[in-house]
Amino acid sequence: MVALSQSPLTPDEYLQLETESVTKHEYLNGDVYAMAGASDVHVTIAGNIFALLRNHVRGSGCRVYIADMKARIEARNCFYYPDVMVTGDERDRENSTFKRFPKLIVEVFSDSTESFDRGDKFTDYQTLDTLDEYVIINTRHQRVECFRRTPDNLWLLQTYTAESDQLELQSLGFTDAIGALYEDAELEPTPTP
Repeated sequence: MVALSQSPLTPDEYLQLETESVTKHEYLNGDVYAMAGASDVHVTIAGNIFALLRNHVRGSGCRVYIADMKARIEARNCFYYPDVMVTGDERDRENSTFKRFPKLIVEVFSDSTESFDRGDKFTDYQTLDTLDEYVIINTRHQRVECFRRTPDNLWLLQTYTAESDQLELQSLGFTDAIGALYEDAELEPTPTP
């Protein structure tokens, strides 16, 4: 990733830039990075999980956001655009351009974002006290990795594959077939070594 600004921006300057820009940018401690467009499979999977979760939380007071809502990670001074984010925290109704208290974040990775989604971005997300689950969805195989925070503040991984009967998101009491996430998605080919 290459930062777009010559000098670091404050969070307020970044938020102002986002209101005027046609391109979305993520913000990491003063540096601003343009986001690339998403592939068909990425958009299809993100749309599927959004629709499933939106139907599930209807009437619960939780809200589900897709792609264009920023997550604010104050401890790391950054803003990200998760593919899907769920919050039920009343404090998140105070701001219409970003959310600070999600309970679930989902990222659908691509070849260009996989290492960042698994690494630094996940490390940043872990500083959110309200985050109970972080989910990474694969675009090459029916494979979902669900990281859950334990009461001891450890993150345990549970993997779901095409052979798994059900996908479970404990933070929302959600269960569905993993195939529902991949409905109509034409998986990307696995790169050859």
